[in-house]
Amino acid sequence: MILTGISDEAGKDIQTQIKAHQALGWDHLEIRTIHGHNASTSALSDEAFEDAMVQIEAAGMTVAGFGSAIGNWSRKITDDFSVDLEDLQLTVKRMKRANTKYVRTMSWVQGEADESQWRDEGIRRYKELAKIAEGANIYLMYENCTGWASHTADRMVEFVKAVDSPNVVLLYDIGNVVSHGTPDSWDFYQTLRPHLKYVHIKDAKFLGDHVESGEFTYPGEGDALVPRIIADLIATGYDGTISIEPHVATVVHAGGGDAAPEELYEAYLKYARMAGKIVEDAKAAV
Repeated sequence: MILTGISDEAGKDIQTQIKAHQALGWDHLEIRTIHGHNASTSALSDEAFEDAMVQIEAAGMTVAGFGSAIGNWSRKITDDFSVDLEDLQLTVKRMKRANTKYVRTMSWVQGEADESQWRDEGIRRYKELAKIAEGANIYLMYENCTGWASHTADRMVEFVKAVDSPNVVLLYDIGNVVSHGTPDSWDFYQTLRPHLKYVHIKDAKFLGDHVESGEFTYPGEGDALVPRIIADLIATGYDGTISIEPHVATVVHAGGGDAAPEELYEAYLKYARMAGKIVEDAKAAV
């Protein structure tokens, strides 16, 4: 089992991201943005990506996975799908360079589409992405965040079964359930548990049914049942990746905010150590 984090939550530049993981004794990073540019898009140049990889390798670290923008909260189901296809083709090359097999994806914002179009077009698109993944021998991780399938755990299972690819797996973000206004973190988790290959630790306050919550907390201090879920994962033999996505200082991928660099860094370290203790306590109880 790998314990790591989405490293841009520690700082914008790759040097700070590496420094934070070294301070924690972690030898993996989950890459999302570098210098504010998503590493799964051409917004981050090939030269900048290669420079980051040289620094990661020089530090004796490896890449656990990529946090792509494919199908995410910034893209509608009616937007040009070629953008997602181009992103995946680029990401495949960078994943090969980084020697990793996992990339996080979602299934698009509804926008002006009706419910059936949202579902059917999402499945159609994802089947195309899955074919690329199969050919490249990498895995698309579908996360419970943006998209038709993310609204319920049953939809997520229905979605991956409809796509029907051995190269599509599920990623469970523990905090996304309550932060998106659904109270049933435990039931959601239980439905997904047989399909999980990757987990994000996030925690948040539940503010009501269908009420989006931006009140993110340190792990174990919110309503997402983080310690209970991690304990069950460990007890049931989970051997995949667990990666932190704090959101406590700022929501980095949404453009950040006014948090000072030192605030981001220290919050990341504190969050990581609290998450690490939750994992170690779960291991000790087995």
